[in-house]
Amino acid sequence: MLTAKQNLQEVIRGGNPERYVNQYEAVQLMFHPYIMHSNALLAPGQENVVNAWGVTNSFPQGTPGAFPVHTPEKIVVKDIEHWRDYVHAPSLKFSQEEWDNFKAQYDAVDGTQSYKASFIAPGIFEQTHHLCEIQNALMYYITNPEMHDLIKYLTEWELELAEGICSNLHPDAILHHDDWGGEKSTFMSPDMFAEFFLDSYKEIYKYYHDHGVELIIHHADSYAATLVPYMIEMGIDIWQGCMESNNVPELIKKYGGQISFMGDIDNKSMDFQGWTREDCAKAARKAVEECGTKYFIPCITQGGPGSTYPGAYAVLAEEIDKLSVEKFGIKPEDITRLPLQVIF
Repeated sequence: MLTAKQNLQEVIRGGNPERYVNQYEAVQLMFHPYIMHSNALLAPGQENVVNAWGVTNSFPQGTPGAFPVHTPEKIVVKDIEHWRDYVHAPSLKFSQEEWDNFKAQYDAVDGTQSYKASFIAPGIFEQTHHLCEIQNALMYYITNPEMHDLIKYLTEWELELAEGICSNLHPDAILHHDDWGGEKSTFMSPDMFAEFFLDSYKEIYKYYHDHGVELIIHHADSYAATLVPYMIEMGIDIWQGCMESNNVPELIKKYGGQISFMGDIDNKSMDFQGWTREDCAKAARKAVEECGTKYFIPCITQGGPGSTYPGAYAVLAEEIDKLSVEKFGIKPEDITRLPLQVIF
């Protein structure tokens, strides 16, 4: 049998997979020194924690993740025209010993079984609204040219982060977060999106590709179907988090072979209070029967292995395995997966 990594390669290359890629089974999410210094890894129930950028975050119980607290006194950027007075990028100078400690964790992962994917969050758009507050940020994109300079500043910081990761850890994939819309629409028009973000992400993702990273996996659990041509131009290999509202089957028909899609199982379909195995089975079957076996990975849309309600992710994985037995004719005992790594 193919390893999970080999099976993923068959899917995204339009080859002959032996089974469905089961969510994050072929991607081992790995950290790096900045994550551990960011003060951003909150646990459910933590409130009003200030991260390395000065952004205050809370993680209420029963929600998918942490999010900034934007009461007026906690907004970092008080005046966009003077953002340099408020925004101070965290240092990325870490000791070699610290890098070596993380490299040992990467080396301990069997790279034949799964990709070693450095986890990077938040993305550039998210960082602007974390710093400014989302309504303010969206208005600034329209009214204030200073946003171009802020994005350039954030891009340069991300490139420094990429240099450290690639020089010291040598991942073969990254999982990069940046949500670009809500469930029904993007946050800005495609033309405006391209104006502000296309060049920055082309530069960042080119750096990773040029320095040994095979897969760029970009997480955006949102509507972003109109941005797929720009994702391809940026160098994204897999769009993770593509919600059901995107009409993923049509995207696969139109863009399969240029980019692959990982998602089409919204949390709202099987990850809610009172969820059942039947909910998971129904969501998994709908996704695989509509999307097929090439250029598609059935997956919960949230940006990491896990679920808001305990157990839902694991049961969904079991139901996807059952569909692999049914659709591919393999034996249940032939399916082996790495232990579930839940980071959210």
